[in-house]
Formats: sequence, structure tokens, C-alpha cells
Amino acid sequence: MQFDPTDMGIRDIYTLMVQLITPRPIAWVSSVSKDGVTNLAPYSFFNGIGANPPSVLFCPVNRRDGSQKDSLLNVLDTKEFVVNVVSFSDAELMNKTSADYGSEVSEFEALDIETLSSEKVAPLRVASSLAQFECRLLKHLELASGPAGANVVIGEIVMLHVDDSIIEDGVVDPAKLDTVGRLGGKAYSRTTDRFELERPPVPE
Repeated sequence: MQFDPTDMGIRDIYTLMVQLITPRPIAWVSSVSKDGVTNLAPYSFFNGIGANPPSVLFCPVNRRDGSQKDSLLNVLDTKEFVVNVVSFSDAELMNKTSADYGSEVSEFEALDIETLSSEKVAPLRVASSLAQFECRLLKHLELASGPAGANVVIGEIVMLHVDDSIIEDGVVDPAKLDTVGRLGGKAYSRTTDRFELERPPVPE
């Protein structure tokens, strides 16, 4: 089958994309509004960019009414955010933070989520998360305005936190980190089924 996006509705395009672009790592983004209201929400259009500068991106799409999501508004106002890594043990709690709370409501308080202070930025960290990235805004790209308009938020990592329990022989043990990924619909995946491949040598 072939699909031409110009012949499809936005919702149909989105549905097909999230079914095919899998598994997607989840950025559990903590931010704080200019009025001091803390916010926590998951985003599965997320990834690392590079190590120079150390940077990540996440992509909040606008709401159906065209308004921007709280995470984006907060980051644009304060220029700071934290990405909390989502392990399987936090999956259900992460999902609860995806509910459409009002901007005056803190997900941390509404769901009684334990927090840790950050070292270099104001947004809080999720205490149960096994790794967190403190970030400062590098760039915001608005690809489209209006309903479902795409935004790209690029942040420079200014501090990393990694729980000692997941370090084995100086490296992160993926079995202990046990991250979850987003699939299509209501489905998620775990990193419990893994394999290794050696990088091939340069052809002679």
C-alpha cells in the first residue's frame, strides 16, 4: 500500500506514523510556569541529537483547538526543562500524567509524585526516575501553527543524573534501566528482548 499525505487528514497521518515509527523513547518532561506551577507530561516524539553540544529534542504538537501545550509554553517562558527517563516501574504513573489537566494544576501535586530538586535548572526531577537530563532551551522550531501543529524543542543537557543501581562495570545496564517505548494505539514495549551486533570492518 502507498499513502500520500496530501490526500490524508492530519489524524490519519498521525495514526499511521505512530504505528510505524516504533518503538519511540519517552521524554517525561518536567517544567515550571512563569507563575511557579510545576508540570509533568510525557512525549514520545523524543530523541537525542548529539554530544557536541550534548542535546535532546522533544516535539509537542498543539491541541485540537490550536493552543500550545503547557510544557511548550513553560519552556518558552523559562528556557528550562528536565527529561526524566521512563522505566517500566514508572509506566503507569507516567501514563497518568498524560491526562489533560488544566494549566493551573500541577501533576506532581495531583498525583502525589515524589520529587527531587535539580542542580542547574528550576524544574523538578521525578524521584523514582532512574536517570534525568537537566536542559536549557537551545532552539524552538514551529513547523506549523493551529490544530496539531508540530513544534520541535531542542535543549542542551547541562546536567545528567544516573542512579547508581543501574551502573554495572562503569556502564548503564539496559536490563536495570528497563526503559519503555511507545508503539501505536495503547501499546508500549520494553527493552527486555535484546541482541548485539558487531560493527563491520571497513571494506578493503
